[in-house]
Amino acid sequence: MDAILGGDQDAYRLLVEREATTVFRCCYRVLGHIQDAEDISQDTFVIAYRSLGSWRGDGSLRAWLARIATRQALRAVDRGRLASAVELDDDIEHLEPMMAAAGEEPLPSLLTSERAAQVRASVAALPEPYRETIALRYFAGLTPDEIALAVGRPVGTVKVHAHRALARLRLALAEVQVA
Repeated sequence: MDAILGGDQDAYRLLVEREATTVFRCCYRVLGHIQDAEDISQDTFVIAYRSLGSWRGDGSLRAWLARIATRQALRAVDRGRLASAVELDDDIEHLEPMMAAAGEEPLPSLLTSERAAQVRASVAALPEPYRETIALRYFAGLTPDEIALAVGRPVGTVKVHAHRALARLRLALAEVQVA
């Protein structure tokens, strides 16, 4: 980190290479589309580079980057800033030949994809701080301790937020299933 703060671009490049998978995974799990996840991942590293001086160093750098990535992805969802507004009909049209060639039935895969989209939408609809806590826990894969350090809250508070958020998600997803 000292080398990066000192302006060593090779050190920053190594950081990006090391953490790119984690950042992309966070973005993809929130957004559900590769192109959008790639765009927000790039934005994340630009923001991180500009904000390196604000990293306190009391948590892991990976958790700090995951928090930036998750927040950027959730903001993109809020703003509707997604390049990939693909309709389900278009998905079916493009996926059927590929899945038939692979020997897969398209309907189960599409239902799984649709359920994942419902989960992402339900998480995006959660109020803060529940949304951030769930995104960091389940999309970024951070532990409650890592989340607490990243967001500056006690571990107990993070666990309560996660518990309450999961209860809200269960209700929201049950309503979607009934409708």
